[in-house]
Amino acid sequence: MMKSILKIGTRGSPLALAQAHETRDRLMTAHPDLAPSGAIEIVIIKTTGDMILDKPLAEVGGKGLFTKEIDEAMLRGDIDIAVHSMKDVPTWLPDGIVLPCMLEREDVRDAFICLKAKTLNDLPHGAVIGSASLRRGAQILHKRPDIKVVNFRGNVQSRLRKLEEGVVDATMLAKAGLNRLGLSQHAASVLEPEDMLPAVAQGAIGITCRADDVAAHAYLAPLNHPRTTVCVEAERAFLADLDGSCRTPIAGLAQLQEGGGARFRGLIVSPDGATIHATERTGAPENLTALARDAAAELKRVAGPGFFDFMKG
Repeated sequence: MMKSILKIGTRGSPLALAQAHETRDRLMTAHPDLAPSGAIEIVIIKTTGDMILDKPLAEVGGKGLFTKEIDEAMLRGDIDIAVHSMKDVPTWLPDGIVLPCMLEREDVRDAFICLKAKTLNDLPHGAVIGSASLRRGAQILHKRPDIKVVNFRGNVQSRLRKLEEGVVDATMLAKAGLNRLGLSQHAASVLEPEDMLPAVAQGAIGITCRADDVAAHAYLAPLNHPRTTVCVEAERAFLADLDGSCRTPIAGLAQLQEGGGARFRGLIVSPDGATIHATERTGAPENLTALARDAAAELKRVAGPGFFDFMKG
């Protein structure tokens, strides 16, 4: 077998591997020298977030748990590029690592998964929903304060199995992940952004490399999807301005509209769902990040400093 030309770092979950294989296939199509068998090697890296499954992410360090070991492997030169679910990537990157490429975004919406009910509203009083996401949990409680939300970690397949075993009555997962795994049939229904605003960067795949790796930059350039990049960068700016992490129930969605305009929607919600602040902006596509940052400033102002105290605890 030939010596690999390019090493892709990834987590080992089925979804992470599906995303790495999609990236590999796109690279092989774009670059003839990467097409032969063995030219691209996929390197599985176990992250702290994959090893700690019995606690909410907010309690054990937040988003960087899924990227730290992969970043370290890249800086050591063990891998050349890394494939990430963008919603797992912190708003800051380690020195020496850049994010020059995002693939075209998948479905941004959340899927409601339940064997007993079609929608969230159909669940009986006191039902139990499993979710690893503070954002989803807080929005669920805002709509249905009678429902109990419990921590529910693990990969997509393990969560579906727990649901079938009756551990919880329902769960929610990103529709994009179900689509990429060929499991979209498990969705009882799909929630529109008006009913459940997605996580920042949901449905987007980002690819990082070393800042000084000229070859990696050249390989990734044809794969970048500019419309996705513009929207995700705006959402990440919104999150950064709100100092968002896995302990902050924050949602944001930027969209480029067919007519040429742009729309940004954002919200913050208390973990118990009791208080929610939402806003939106429309404007020119070239101003999308500015619109998102203005939305963040408004939410900070309206909520007041006390609102964010629970996020720091």
